[in-house]
Amino acid sequence: MDYFIIEVSEEEVRREREKARELRRSQWWKNRVAKGVCHWCQGKFPPAELSMDHIVPVIRGGKSAKGNVVPCCKECNNKKKHMLPIEWQEYLEGMGRDGGAGTD
Repeated sequence: MDYFIIEVSEEEVRREREKARELRRSQWWKNRVAKGVCHWCQGKFPPAELSMDHIVPVIRGGKSAKGNVVPCCKECNNKKKHMLPIEWQEYLEGMGRDGGAGTD
């Protein structure tokens, strides 16, 4: 179920992705990734295996700002795609899990 759809221009998506690239180079982001924990499944990973995930995806109107990005493992990032947190939670509940993409 989609809770809201927002039209975001290609130009705005491009701008936000550039901001994300800048944020990935920041010490703040490097410190977040260095902890080695996926925000969604709480799994432990080598920092190089974590990517930046937008809590509210850029194409759904989210911004590339500290309050909207989290370290995420590849599995969670691939499964979450462009879902909002509430959609992600519903997806996990449908899979018989109460949170995260890690194994129970």
